[in-house]
Amino acid sequence: MAEREEIVRVGLLGCGNVGSALVRLIDEHADLIESRAGVRIEIGRVAVRNLARERDVPLPSSCFTHDADSVVADVDVDLVVEVMGGIEPARSLITEAIKRGKPVVTANKELLANVGKELYEAAEGAGVDLLFEASVAGGIPLIRPLRESLAGDHIRRVMGIVNGTTNFILTRMSERGSSFHDALAEAQTLGFAERDPTADVEGFDAAAKAAIIATIAFGARVVAGDVYREGIAELTDHDIASAHELGYVVKLLAIAEELDGDVAVRVHPAMVPVNHPLASVRDSFNAVFIEADAVGELMLYGRGAGGNPTASAVLGDLIDAAKNLASGARGATIGSLSRRRARPIDEVESQFYLQMEVADRPGVLASIAAAFGKRSVSIKSMQQRGIGADARLIFITHRAREADLRATMHDLRDVDAVHRVGSVLRVMGEEV
Repeated sequence: MAEREEIVRVGLLGCGNVGSALVRLIDEHADLIESRAGVRIEIGRVAVRNLARERDVPLPSSCFTHDADSVVADVDVDLVVEVMGGIEPARSLITEAIKRGKPVVTANKELLANVGKELYEAAEGAGVDLLFEASVAGGIPLIRPLRESLAGDHIRRVMGIVNGTTNFILTRMSERGSSFHDALAEAQTLGFAERDPTADVEGFDAAAKAAIIATIAFGARVVAGDVYREGIAELTDHDIASAHELGYVVKLLAIAEELDGDVAVRVHPAMVPVNHPLASVRDSFNAVFIEADAVGELMLYGRGAGGNPTASAVLGDLIDAAKNLASGARGATIGSLSRRRARPIDEVESQFYLQMEVADRPGVLASIAAAFGKRSVSIKSMQQRGIGADARLIFITHRAREADLRATMHDLRDVDAVHRVGSVLRVMGEEV
């Protein structure tokens, strides 16, 4: 182990886009890194799946191995960086590194969102750092501000755009009138979306990040399964156009908030007022909006994905961990996580946008209003587009419980004049 040595040797697990970018950053900025860390950081060994693959990194071939376990066990490796992704073998490798007293830096959102608690507790028990700034918002500093800068404040809500792929798609749909499928195809061509985009467009990626955010912001054990999730695949160009006409922009939001002692965490498309800071976040950029008692409102903005931005966040953690290792200190820890109730989505209140196709005849509005009133869902505004058999009604409600809104939708489907209850979107930012 390195203890007041001049060199901290790193075992790197994974050398894809992020790992390769990290190696290059360490090589290009070695002197600057040494001046900030107080020690020189070197990549000692690298575990990869494919030894035959060519990599644009300034490392000799002797550094690379198939055997990730040997990297963690190597007595000359002082600190482990995990950027391989997935739950296994990353979980076992990180656990073993911690048992050996080696600090760990990871960018693995899936792992932390599912088994983070056991890793936090293992690191706490072993007295070593477990740092994961890059796991949520790529190059945007978020975890450290939540864990350290705002540690003395009461955070009420964290709300953000944490998936660049979906934000790119929604930007194209909003600004160019593209269909979802055309926007997705463009994102794939430009490398913003994977060949299988399910994790992004169905909200799984954002849900994992939301679980980590909630855990850090509220000191509560939140796993990915606690997060209510909706994706963007069902959004239509009509929804986007209607939102624009009403003064909103549609975004996929990750929201974590404290509600009367509960923690409510969800990911879903939402209509954001055009004057809200999140509405102006375009293309593949990410942003996180924080509301707290003392600091008020603040927003962190930048590139939330990509090799270089993510590697930058990993390197920041690596410098902190190396500095602490060399000095015998430790950084901020997660601390004990409380068991707090995850509030079900049915009990959460929002404003809602509803669109339905109706027959335009006398008494229709009265019967529809009665369905809303039966469930105590108050209508804030209504617009009608078209007349006759193809009329479309658009409603925005005042705040209502999700369960009451769902019951209203069920009742509306039984109204004879209602041909179809179409899109339902939550409306953010107007009523608190």
